[in-house]
Amino acid sequence: MSSRDFASPERRRLHPAVGRARNAVKAALEEACWPSRVLVACSGGPDSLALAAAVAHFARRGAVGGHPLEVGAVVVDHRLQEGSGEVARTTAAVLGELGLSPVRVVAVEVRSSGEGPEAAARSARLAALEAEAAAWGAGAVLLGHTLDDQAEQVLLGLARGSGTRSLGGMRAVRGLYVRPFLGLRRADTLDVCAAEGLEPWFDPTNADPRYMRSRVRAAIMPFLEAELGPGVAEGLARTAAILGHDADFLDAEAARAYAELVERPRERELLLPGEPVRALPAALRSRVLALAVVELGGQPTFERLAAVERLLERRGSAGPVEVPGHVTAHRQPRRKGAPRGTEYGKLVFVSHR
Repeated sequence: MSSRDFASPERRRLHPAVGRARNAVKAALEEACWPSRVLVACSGGPDSLALAAAVAHFARRGAVGGHPLEVGAVVVDHRLQEGSGEVARTTAAVLGELGLSPVRVVAVEVRSSGEGPEAAARSARLAALEAEAAAWGAGAVLLGHTLDDQAEQVLLGLARGSGTRSLGGMRAVRGLYVRPFLGLRRADTLDVCAAEGLEPWFDPTNADPRYMRSRVRAAIMPFLEAELGPGVAEGLARTAAILGHDADFLDAEAARAYAELVERPRERELLLPGEPVRALPAALRSRVLALAVVELGGQPTFERLAAVERLLERRGSAGPVEVPGHVTAHRQPRRKGAPRGTEYGKLVFVSHR
């Protein structure tokens, strides 16, 4: 990995990919309401390195779109591969040459808790990024996900039978995280690195067939492009954009309904009235039930939520239904003296942590 003099006056002609990358960064920061201090998460790979170079353009000027900007960077060393520490240190040096400051290398411990190695590494990485952002007072963490990553995410979601929120993919701005490159292809980031004189590191796990995402990237997406023609990745990304907007609307409606219906009689216990919940459209009903589980620290799954939903049937089991995360749900009996068919009892959610 190397860099050259990025402020060099002899570089007068701007490579088109570099221009697209800078424009994407500016648009994303505008959508994020112009945070004045941001961190770039950089692995040293082409996507995040190209992102760092694009953001560094504005960092060296101290502003973007007329708004002040400070840019730091974090390199997370997962310590899962031999030599990962050296890769992290080399990446940090390049980021410093780009003009980012401060640049931090953070080593994390990846602990598997039944979620798989990729998910465990992601959890450890995000925890480190959020801690660094809080320590430095950053208003956003920039991630280098591209349109190709978005397409792969949708395809994996389809294969797993995921719902609207998962198929909606990644958003350009969600909370602390900003993804400026969701409209750019992976090839664009390679072009940016070449134009900026950067030599990215290529993670060998991206070509490891043991990982499902690697198989999608190396085999399935090229097969679909060959058989269906170009534009498959763009089509999947459009699907994510459409479903993402639908999911946002449904989530907002469910949150409003949940706030109106939920009762909190005591610590670690929630109540939802059976009849009003049963009357909700299915798309909102499942979300409202999921919100109760999540509030108590549980992890709702499609199968377990379906079991909770069956508690609303008066002739069915009254539970309890166990949900991952040490949460149970059961149905209170019909209130004595209530007119038949008008009282379904309340759903009771309990945390057993």
